Amino acid sequence: MDLATEESPGDARRAAVPVRRHPGTPDTPYGPSLSVVVTTVASDAHTWNLVFLQLVLEELGHRVVNLGACVPDELLVAQCLGTRPDLVVVSSVNGHGFHDGLRLIGRIRACPELADTRVVIGGKLGINGVGGRECRDQLRAAGFDAIFEEGTGILEFRSFAKQLTMSVST
Repeated sequence: MDLATEESPGDARRAAVPVRRHPGTPDTPYGPSLSVVVTTVASDAHTWNLVFLQLVLEELGHRVVNLGACVPDELLVAQCLGTRPDLVVVSSVNGHGFHDGLRLIGRIRACPELADTRVVIGGKLGINGVGGRECRDQLRAAGFDAIFEEGTGILEFRSFAKQLTMSVST
């Protein structure tokens, strides 16, 4: 699957910028292990989605910090500034991911230190179901690298994570 195509809901914005490899990083079957932060938006109290994503990422060989539910924007930004993850995965189940995500990515991208950090969002991003191309375009324009709306399936996310792993610079 070509994740850089316009038709793909999970297309990558920063595909050409290699992820930095941390010293001592173990390898996965696809390349070096990534440091990943998994979180929800501040208004989302669901945790099952985070545990699922953590398990998927760990199965792929990545190191995951799961911040849990109802994470304040400031806490996520502080965590990212402190650990400099290779990837931030924002998951929403409550249908407020689009609006909360726009606010959150604005705060992340306001930090010059996080300008090249890969940040993706997925799940139920709107209360009326899938938002479509217009919503994805707005989220991408705001600074998300990929969008995985409800119904696109975990296979596309896994493919994205594998592709990102293969782009890690040595």
